[in-house]
Amino acid sequence: MTSYVFGYASLVLEGTGALETLRGHRRVWGVATDNIRSIPGYKMYLHRSDGSRPDVYVAFVDVEPDSADSVRGLVRPVTEEQLEQLDRRERNYDRVDVTDLIEADFGGPVWTYRGSVEGRARLRRGRAEGRAVVSRDYLEKVHAGLRPLGEDEYERFVVATDLPVWDLERVDL
Repeated sequence: MTSYVFGYASLVLEGTGALETLRGHRRVWGVATDNIRSIPGYKMYLHRSDGSRPDVYVAFVDVEPDSADSVRGLVRPVTEEQLEQLDRRERNYDRVDVTDLIEADFGGPVWTYRGSVEGRARLRRGRAEGRAVVSRDYLEKVHAGLRPLGEDEYERFVVATDLPVWDLERVDL
């Protein structure tokens, strides 16, 4: 049986699929990584201007339950191997089954990545300490992913971007 992934931010750019709506959710800045922690096989961020490693929490887009809202995104087929790769890559998220929240029937499970308890706690900590930021490169990738979803979807998210945007370079560990 084929599985599918609902992408709602940067994952929209990674493949082709069908535009769909995830009911009962809204798009937010919901998770973060602690940039001081080095995790082999993951990533860190450096100031592009001087190469220093800032003591910040780098934020990423998430979806959270909201019965009055919905999120447009892209549903695309994935192999079991691709799902495993996404599970490793999306360390700030848990893979959750949203099949019943997507109108179309794809004939297999539809998954999305929703912020983990730990990922969300890191962002709350970063916000409380005034150390939560967004990487400009990531923000541009998210914007590129949202534009094909419609101007309304794009504008709603741009208005919701309430964190400082820093010029950071991603470095894979």
